[in-house]
Amino acid sequence: MSIELLKIEDYEKCGNIWDMKKHAGLAEQFLTELKSGNRMIWVYQQNGAFLGEIALVKEKNDPDYTIPNRRIYVSRLIVKREYRRQGIGRALVAFVTEKAKELGYRELTIGVDLDNYAALKLYIDSGFDKVLFLGEDEQGKYVKLLKTI
Repeated sequence: MSIELLKIEDYEKCGNIWDMKKHAGLAEQFLTELKSGNRMIWVYQQNGAFLGEIALVKEKNDPDYTIPNRRIYVSRLIVKREYRRQGIGRALVAFVTEKAKELGYRELTIGVDLDNYAALKLYIDSGFDKVLFLGEDEQGKYVKLLKTI
């Protein structure tokens, strides 16, 4: 098991974790952000297979999510379905928390759908204990959470 910074040339391998073709617009957006340096993606690997990913985004054009040199956004935590509930998500959150500290950030933020109970529990258990915003968008009700690091 290892958690490694994703190389741009390996981006397509994330299709092992989530359906990049079904979510082509999102996949293209993430690749553009990755190429620009705004998005950093780490992948959880086991025997060379990509089983999970998580990203940090420096600028989201939303001060709830990002403030230069202070607050960074945790994006796209996803674990391959058959590997969920094995601690991979928790390991990825702990890993990017340390990376954010190393990069000089003092706060992490995340957005999560209110009906995603497993994710909400993971984030709250991981120290995302301040509600910045509670609202609704085209995908449903969600909350923006903050963690001081």
